[in-house]
Amino acid sequence: MSPEQAGNQQQEIRLSILGMSCAGCIAAVETALNSVAGVASVSVNFADHSATVTGAADPELMKQALKAAGYDAAVMEGFEDPAEEEQQEEQRYQALMRKAAVAGVFGVPLMLGAHLDWFPAMGTAAGTGFWTNVALLTLAVMFYSGGHFFVNAVKLFRVGQANMDTLIALGTGSAWLYSCVVIDFSDKLPSLSAHAYFEASAIILAFINLGNALETRARGKTSSAIRALIGLQPRTARVVRDGEEQDIAIELVGLGETLRVRPGEKIAVDGVVLEGHSNVDESMLTGEAMPVEKAPGAVVVAGSINQQGSFLFNATHIGRDTALAHIIKSVRQAQNAKPAIARLADKISSIFVPVVVGISIFTFLVWLTFGPPPALGYAFVTAMTVLVIACPCALGLATPISVMVAVGRAAQMGILIRKGEALQTTGKISCLILDKTGTVTVGKPTLAGVFAFNGLTEDRVLQHAASLEAGSEHPLAAAILAAADAKALKREKVRKFHAQAGHGITGRIADRQYLFGNAALMTEHDIDPGPYSQQIAQLAEQGQTPMLLAEENAIIGIVTVSDPIKADSAQAVRQLQNQGVRILMVTGDNQITARAIAAQAGITEIRAQILPQDKAAVVKALQEQGEIVGMVGDGINDAPALAQADVGFAIGAGADVAIESADIVLLQGSLLKVSEAMKLSRLTVTNIRQNLLGAFFYNTIGIPVAAGVLYPLFGILLNPMLAGAAMAMSSVTVVSNANRLRWIKLDEDA
Repeated sequence: MSPEQAGNQQQEIRLSILGMSCAGCIAAVETALNSVAGVASVSVNFADHSATVTGAADPELMKQALKAAGYDAAVMEGFEDPAEEEQQEEQRYQALMRKAAVAGVFGVPLMLGAHLDWFPAMGTAAGTGFWTNVALLTLAVMFYSGGHFFVNAVKLFRVGQANMDTLIALGTGSAWLYSCVVIDFSDKLPSLSAHAYFEASAIILAFINLGNALETRARGKTSSAIRALIGLQPRTARVVRDGEEQDIAIELVGLGETLRVRPGEKIAVDGVVLEGHSNVDESMLTGEAMPVEKAPGAVVVAGSINQQGSFLFNATHIGRDTALAHIIKSVRQAQNAKPAIARLADKISSIFVPVVVGISIFTFLVWLTFGPPPALGYAFVTAMTVLVIACPCALGLATPISVMVAVGRAAQMGILIRKGEALQTTGKISCLILDKTGTVTVGKPTLAGVFAFNGLTEDRVLQHAASLEAGSEHPLAAAILAAADAKALKREKVRKFHAQAGHGITGRIADRQYLFGNAALMTEHDIDPGPYSQQIAQLAEQGQTPMLLAEENAIIGIVTVSDPIKADSAQAVRQLQNQGVRILMVTGDNQITARAIAAQAGITEIRAQILPQDKAAVVKALQEQGEIVGMVGDGINDAPALAQADVGFAIGAGADVAIESADIVLLQGSLLKVSEAMKLSRLTVTNIRQNLLGAFFYNTIGIPVAAGVLYPLFGILLNPMLAGAAMAMSSVTVVSNANRLRWIKLDEDA
């Protein structure tokens, strides 16, 4: 793509970045990418070494800018191959372990020999020859095990940037140079300063490479959830073309094509079943373990697994438009996002390296001026130790690694976190607003009851009602017809069918006149519903919609339809109330039905007959009272309220516009997932605080100790090699702590 072409269209590009050695690299990568013309925004994910760039920039120019800043990059297109990604991670891990091993095998004997006086003394002829060879061997080890640190440090210096590589290069490089000076000028230095630190350079590199290797292995585990999602995407699909079935690459499947799925196969794209019957495992997408039955007309989604039976389906969404692709994109966006708690750490990390270099220089000057003899030796050791121990890698990792693990864990549980900020806010929700239809209730009317009078059976009443409703387009008709079909009740022929809007229907069955509808329909045809008015009122108070069936001039039955509450709604409300969350149900339905449903769910506060445009106003009013408001809904009319709420939860089966307006999507549609999301939020924020506290504490304590503040009182100086080990292990500790989130149980009662 030329720059001119790139300038004509907005796009989103993901770049895989090689050379990001610590979280301090984030600022350098962002600066490099933002310098490219046409870049609108940049989001860097250190956890998986990628960057998402939006705008109209030329990818080649972005790669060149990163190259100049010391990083290599490649454009990531379509679905990555998880096996290839894992292989690359494994290769990086093995390479780092080899570098650590080489540096360690060389450095440890050198360290032991220096402490046990195995080697010739400095200043002697034998010593000069021996230590000159050691210097050359150390340089070779530094080239192999630490060359990438020095190369990156030089590249960053050229563009006015600095990161962890800068500190490591300065620390190990200065140790090597000082040691070379000692070889040639040992007679000019105080005897206690005439000590070589070649072993320090080698062992520091061994520890840092080992720490990076362990971090790579642990970080690979954090992205296992998203790699598993990517792995759900099959590489081929079986399409039916011109009556012939053939296997083709997934990217060649077109909209409207007919595809065949056999037992045990993954479904390639989203679609609608045309022919056949099966059970499909959608657990990786929804977290729901029970297979879902699929028959003609049912929706199937890419990545789910066909368990038994073969069926044909029509492709309705392909490529990046499938539900799986949207889930992966949403998970990545959330992982890239920075909650407010991360911004302070990011800011500190971006300015930390120059500050550390300044502290190191200051430490050197203080020891050189006020330190005991040999002042030069003490000044050098303390300055080098400050450089080695002060890397802000753990600080920069503290938030993104926890966010990445938590968002991946949520996706496994059927909770799709679309916005990273929601991960921090959800646990603070004090008031939760629930829509009624499709949220508290199933959202699909079903037959609630049949009452027969005048000697008729319930089946006979239902058969008459279903026969009349067969020609109706009323939403409640489907519930009656489904119940009749379930009982295999044969439809009767209806003549002179007539529907009266808002009242009901009339028709003739076997030369008898039948009416089916509300009390107003009965009254209009001179049939008195009075004897049944109390029963009708009781049924309405239970949240049911009663419909009267009359034959000629007498009422012969009542059929009731209701939208029942979901099986777990009451349990979910109870869990939330136990957490101290105020629950309101807001609905456009009437007061009687709203009260009935609320009572069944255990909700005490309701707002009934609320117009769609007024739902957002209810949210805003509660926010003005100081509440942190969550909103759960599934319909188009819920979208404004979802957007207004501090955290919007959309039911996964709901309208697209509601899902797009929400911060979190509950793929199963269960309200229990709200409680689980709140629990995950609180645990994640706690985990981030633990990481930040540990990292801040480490740097706050580590730097003064390295600078030698304990020496005047206790005679304690930190060994540079121990500083290197501590710095490397601090990052491993942060990553390991974040990985604890992978094993938390969210589905236990809070």
